Amino acid sequence: MNESQLAGFRQRLQTLQEELQSLEETAQRGSQTVTLDQSSVGRLSRMEALQAQQIALDSERRRQRLLQGIAGALRRLDSGDFGFCFVCDELIEAARLEADPTTTRCIRCADSPG
Repeated sequence: MNESQLAGFRQRLQTLQEELQSLEETAQRGSQTVTLDQSSVGRLSRMEALQAQQIALDSERRRQRLLQGIAGALRRLDSGDFGFCFVCDELIEAARLEADPTTTRCIRCADSPG
């Protein structure tokens, strides 16, 4: 992989990282605890509120996993290990990295059980 390609991956990862961090800040401001007046809110409204809260928590977990993957990819770029499979140490196909620059396994190792 040449320097231009690596620089492109770095820029893409940093942009995605900034977008996710901004989204996380917005989500944190919007996820302040809401106190429901149980006497005026129906059972369905409470269930909807609980469901919305669970969806927000799931989104937060997905954002955190993606941020961790991005941080790992940036570390691999810095160390020169970016684009190499964690399992077999072979180059990961460029198309696979284009689809997901945080990937750590080549397609063969990703498809292998265990």
